[in-house]
Amino acid sequence: MTKRSLAPHSRAPPNAMKMRPLINVNHQRGLHLPSHDLWLDPQRGKPLAFVSHAHSDHIARHREVLMTAATARFMRERLGGKRTEHVAAFGERRDYAGGRATLLPAGHILGSAQLYFETDAGSLLYTGDFKLAPGLAAERCESRCADTLVMETTFGLPRYVMPPRAEVAARIVNFCRESLDADTVPVLLGYSLGKAQEIIRIVLDAGLTPMLHESVWKMTAIHRELCADFPDGGVRFRAPSAKGHVLVFPPNAATSADLEKIGARRTAILTGWALDPGAKYRARCDEAFPLSDHADYAELLHYVELVQPKRVLTVHGFAAEFAANLRRRGIEAWALAQENQLEFRLA
Repeated sequence: MTKRSLAPHSRAPPNAMKMRPLINVNHQRGLHLPSHDLWLDPQRGKPLAFVSHAHSDHIARHREVLMTAATARFMRERLGGKRTEHVAAFGERRDYAGGRATLLPAGHILGSAQLYFETDAGSLLYTGDFKLAPGLAAERCESRCADTLVMETTFGLPRYVMPPRAEVAARIVNFCRESLDADTVPVLLGYSLGKAQEIIRIVLDAGLTPMLHESVWKMTAIHRELCADFPDGGVRFRAPSAKGHVLVFPPNAATSADLEKIGARRTAILTGWALDPGAKYRARCDEAFPLSDHADYAELLHYVELVQPKRVLTVHGFAAEFAANLRRRGIEAWALAQENQLEFRLA
């Protein structure tokens, strides 16, 4: 028996899901549950939404929002405006949008949540951005069995398996110490919310002093407000006193005039994409370290095993490839917002 892969230009599999006795899911610049008129992380303002976390690509000016208290606090800082906030604690089960909603920790950043949604048509678990490996600046991810699993698959290819986080942290610290010993300023690049706080913990735990970009300073102050056990330490960025510190900057400030003022420096980007060959050159950095706040390929597979869904819907990253991999393993899986490569067995 041989197997041939065909790639017809068809969205038939996701549309066919409407006939199944499961919760209907559409993708229209955001995930939509039409039977409940509930949106999941939509990119534009909606009447009723669930927001998994406060990264800028997951928030918008919605009328009513279900989220955690931490996400609500970060969202007020980053977006402003008025909205009806339905703030829920992790594990709290409440009526929402004609179903029963429970938020579970996602392990992505502080306050990031998954949505477990129960209806007469069955249960759905939406991961949002998530990570199974425990980090230093977020709640540990939890799982729950569900009929439908809607999961992000940013690193949905087998080559994306992250090294142990302790090993990566040791490499980051070594880079910082070597830079300081050479009388240069180490600059670590990571998003202001989430990744930056992980970096700060690594730097402080090594006995070094982080100096924080203004946006990192603001997000870290809120992080400490929400998380009492987050350590004190670090100073606000001042170019004249940068020497002897480890700078923590967002990637979009890597070429800012502020850095031009500090003299000799070495930069490193901290991202899961560091696993790609040439990542440091594309980022125009001296080094790239694979520190990720997303589940890697092995974690994605393990999460499907934990949830034991009847159906998996994938979004983001290598969604089509990961869905095809699951189908080869005998699991019904389809990518949303992408073409699905269908496989046919020929005698």
